Amino acid sequence: MRVTKFGHSCLHVTEGSASILLDPGAFSSGFESLTGLTAVLLTHQHFDHVDADKLVTLLAANPGASVHADAQTAAILSEKGIEVTTVQAADEFDVGVPVSVYGARHAVIHKDIPVISNVAYLIDGRLLHPGDSFTEIDRPVEILALPVSAPWMAVKEAVEYVRSVSPAYVIPIHEQVLSRPAMVYGMVEPLLPKSSRWVLMDDGQTREF
Repeated sequence: MRVTKFGHSCLHVTEGSASILLDPGAFSSGFESLTGLTAVLLTHQHFDHVDADKLVTLLAANPGASVHADAQTAAILSEKGIEVTTVQAADEFDVGVPVSVYGARHAVIHKDIPVISNVAYLIDGRLLHPGDSFTEIDRPVEILALPVSAPWMAVKEAVEYVRSVSPAYVIPIHEQVLSRPAMVYGMVEPLLPKSSRWVLMDDGQTREF
């Protein structure tokens, strides 16, 4: 499995015939020139996870790509003329590799802010992208895309999530809200289980797992 990070929460995953883009949002760049995509997976509606205008252009260059998202996000994108397959927890589908869907809600930011939908994706039984949540799943995870900073989380929660999931590899994501990501990385990495390898990726960098 090859994973390319395009900043913040946007990952491009390829495996066999599958070419999957996750959460192409406004804080991410470099994904706009991709072709040959089989699927675009969206965890939720927030602008840093889906840039609708960029998505319209991207799909024009990738007519074979299906788009998958929660019902709330699908409704918003339909206004842009984007056809979306609605997914929810316990769904499974194939986009060149199997994808399993987990979770239902975005993590709470504040009690006075409405909680929106959020789904997590397990790709090929290996890579988990939780979106804006710390969704627990019932299967082993090899590669975890780990949110490291957000209005809805604390560092201690990120650490405990890794300890709970116990992945072999941890890719930090959701870092564009930080002015100095290295400071948070330096807090999280030493607290991870020895069995979980910290895989820091620069924007545009590709790693093979």
